[in-house]
Amino acid sequence: MPENTLPDGPVRGELLPFARPSLDGRDAMLVAQALQGDLEVQPWLDRFESRLAVYTGRRHAVAVASGTAALHLALAVAGIGPKEEVVLSPLAPPAAANAVLYLGAIPIFADVDPRTLTLDPASVERVLTERSRAVVPFHYGGRPCDLDAFRELAKARNLTLIEDATQALGAVYHGRPAGSFGEVSCLGFHHRQGVCTGEGGAVTTDRDELAQWLRLFRNLGLVDDPAALVADEGPWHKEMQDLGFSYRLGPLEAALGASQMERAAAFRDRRATIAARYDEAFRDEPLILPARDPGIVDAHYLYPVRLVSSRLKAGRREIFEALRAENIAPDVHYLPVFRHPYQRWIGHPEFCTLEDPFVHTEEAYANLLSLPLYPAMEDTDVETVIRAVRKVLHHFTAG
Repeated sequence: MPENTLPDGPVRGELLPFARPSLDGRDAMLVAQALQGDLEVQPWLDRFESRLAVYTGRRHAVAVASGTAALHLALAVAGIGPKEEVVLSPLAPPAAANAVLYLGAIPIFADVDPRTLTLDPASVERVLTERSRAVVPFHYGGRPCDLDAFRELAKARNLTLIEDATQALGAVYHGRPAGSFGEVSCLGFHHRQGVCTGEGGAVTTDRDELAQWLRLFRNLGLVDDPAALVADEGPWHKEMQDLGFSYRLGPLEAALGASQMERAAAFRDRRATIAARYDEAFRDEPLILPARDPGIVDAHYLYPVRLVSSRLKAGRREIFEALRAENIAPDVHYLPVFRHPYQRWIGHPEFCTLEDPFVHTEEAYANLLSLPLYPAMEDTDVETVIRAVRKVLHHFTAG
């Protein structure tokens, strides 16, 4: 029996994974059709992008190879350049900071709101300088940021607002869908997402010229439209007109995405049902639960809780390992970006210091634990998570 197994044996006979995709026969059928169609991408890409645009309320959705690619291209079309500063959330995957660095720009971090764990507009304002060009509010775990405050801040300080909705497809902020704010918004579709393409992302925008640049950049900067060519040497002619990237989404991914978008609302609703059950089950446990507010519809990409350490006689690692011994797979989201070794090694004094000023980020991270939550979970799976969490917490509750 594993060292961390509690009395009476585990609540499950086999491991419940932290996440898995929701796939069905229609998904397989459309992917098979893409295979039978000589892997022609454009019909599937058009279908996927049109459904994304409608779902997010945007004029354009440009699908790309990953959420990181979406962030990179969003910053590129915003004109972010070397030595310019972009303000980010530190409680996020490192992708946005990487995208800033790809452009030779400088990622600057602000603290998070201690209640919602989303980027704090007041903290952002404190770190702005004359070199600040953009702010990228990240919807942590699918919970929308204070977008009204960010829109006002961006307008007042002449910043480009780039919405990082890579975890938030299906979320709603005061009547508007996530993915519809700012000059451009970024979405993600890897296999853990509610809507998945295996790996993929998208940039949404209402501006025609930005969509045109996004399509150019995702395709190596190549142009084949006769009306846009500098020279026309024949019907075969293509020419590179800018330094682009190989960020195209493939036909199998596009076909899967087109199929999955038909169930996007159902996926979001199932996540909300599970989150509501967790909220009810854990409200009296030694946990800080995700914040809930009127007018905010969470996409529930994550269900992050914070351990109330003063009420527990064990640390996060011991509780994490005890849940694994119960055959429940938790996770932790996220190691603050400024604590990744690479960020420290590059040594920029404004965001890599030995005395990190991100008080709320550090306090949250020290106690964060994410529980399984995804549409493919059965009701019995949800109940075993609840039983395991209660069992472990009650075992480790301080007298």
